[in-house]
Amino acid sequence: MPAKNNRLFSLLLVVLDLAVLTVAFVLAYVARVSYDPRPLLNQMYAGEYLLSLLAIVPLWVIVFACLGLYSPINYDRRLVSWGKIFLGCFIGILLVIGWEYIGNESIFPARLVAVYAFLGAFVLIVLERETTRFIRSLSFQHGHGINRVLLIGATSINYDIIKSLSCDQKHGYKVVAVAGPKKFVPDSCDLKRYTTIDEALRHLKKDRISTVIQTSFYEEQKKNQQILAASQAAHINYCFIPGEPEFYSGKNEIDIFLDYPIIKIYQTPLVGWGSFFKRIFDLLVLLVFAPIWIPIFVLVVLAQLVFNPGPVFFKQKRLGRYKKPFNCYKFRSMNPKYSGKNVGDAVAIFKSMGRDDLVAEYTRDHKVKHDPRITRFGHILRMTSLDELAQLVNVIRGEMSLVGPRPIMPDELGEFKGRGALLLSIKPGLTGLASVSGRSKLSFDRRVDLELYYTQSWSFWLDIKILIKTIRVVFSRNGSA
Repeated sequence: MPAKNNRLFSLLLVVLDLAVLTVAFVLAYVARVSYDPRPLLNQMYAGEYLLSLLAIVPLWVIVFACLGLYSPINYDRRLVSWGKIFLGCFIGILLVIGWEYIGNESIFPARLVAVYAFLGAFVLIVLERETTRFIRSLSFQHGHGINRVLLIGATSINYDIIKSLSCDQKHGYKVVAVAGPKKFVPDSCDLKRYTTIDEALRHLKKDRISTVIQTSFYEEQKKNQQILAASQAAHINYCFIPGEPEFYSGKNEIDIFLDYPIIKIYQTPLVGWGSFFKRIFDLLVLLVFAPIWIPIFVLVVLAQLVFNPGPVFFKQKRLGRYKKPFNCYKFRSMNPKYSGKNVGDAVAIFKSMGRDDLVAEYTRDHKVKHDPRITRFGHILRMTSLDELAQLVNVIRGEMSLVGPRPIMPDELGEFKGRGALLLSIKPGLTGLASVSGRSKLSFDRRVDLELYYTQSWSFWLDIKILIKTIRVVFSRNGSA
């Protein structure tokens, strides 16, 4: 969305929030005063209460603004937005109650009005944001408020961006021109392609470009400065996407070193206290949801004994944090004579079956879609992802986390082309970003890219989002192996 449209949308949200908060407080007053026969703590007429709202409602909007609820980086992310709305409402109601206490002044006629106002404000603001999000998505689909993008670079990222944005219009971005090699432009996409940067930059106004995205730095520094200067001269957005996933970082610090600005980039936010709090988070989630997962765990064990005779669990050596080996558990889904084999054994087994197609598929993707080694009940376990439930044992033991990269086998470490060290800087996970982004449909390299992004961009919000998406993916069986 262009900068002007961003400002207009943020202003619209401010106006809507003022109106919705007023409605929430009025409904809270009516619900307690008009429909609850119990005596009131303070006798307060509707007029006095409405006058108080003239101070309360703007105060709440200021709190929302401080939390970034009118910034695109927040209102474009649903779960982050919901969390900040809840926090904003909580802080807002605490400020009002504190105001009552310090000023010895009655604002609410009864304590329940504050409770109703808090809950009503949260629900109504969320509904308001979801409605505006839906309307904005419809406007994008009809070409209104679209951010027109010029893509500059010579990497495969160009292809992914063009393909993704052409299939999904809800983000409000549309690539209309590219300055880069033709091989990174999908044949099915109708857009302008410039052979030189100079030509592309000369047509910024004609193409009505509102954002320039650069996906690779050029060896000639003059070109990079030219792209940035042209964007600034045209007063349009400039963004840079590193061509290598290793440069994505969720934790960095900006400091001054010898009078030069210096950016310190950490491997992952999961260092020090981050790792400690993530462990606490895992244990709390397991404890809260124990009444759900423990019965399912027991039922799967019993079903294994009846329908899949042999060992209940399958364990395999995997690499944990800092390359420390551990036994990764799964509910056994293969015929017992094939269980416990490594990568080389799998290839040998497929060759002995005369299945060169499976050898090629396994070598390329490190898994096969229709594996003849899997039993009938094992297919059900994998289709429902219940085989992975056994890894909760590893989570309890501290060898794995609920969310993280896929556990790496020692034999396949060489396939990561030097990128495995970063993935091994945190604990592997029962589920992860790659698992909820396509699962078995993703190529091996794409899965690694997503896991690297998670490793360097971890946050509690990202973990919560992945866990929620995992439930949806499991029930939809999207991309299950």
